[in-house]
Amino acid sequence: MKDHYVAIEDLVKSLPVDAQQEVLDFAEFLLRKRASQPYRALDFSWKGALRDLRSQYNSVDLQHKAAEWWGD
Repeated sequence: MKDHYVAIEDLVKSLPVDAQQEVLDFAEFLLRKRASQPYRALDFSWKGALRDLRSQYNSVDLQHKAAEWWGD
């Protein structure tokens, strides 16, 4: 990950000063945008919705099925 920072720094240094300011402005915008997004707690309203299928599937079966879906 550290290499990404070096690459970004090198790219920014190669830009004209006015473009460097644009990069800085955009980075600050992204930080403000992320900070303003409210934290949402996980919603477990679905808990127990598949209770009727408990006798048909177990956790290992579901892991294998998920791996198939993801192409592993």
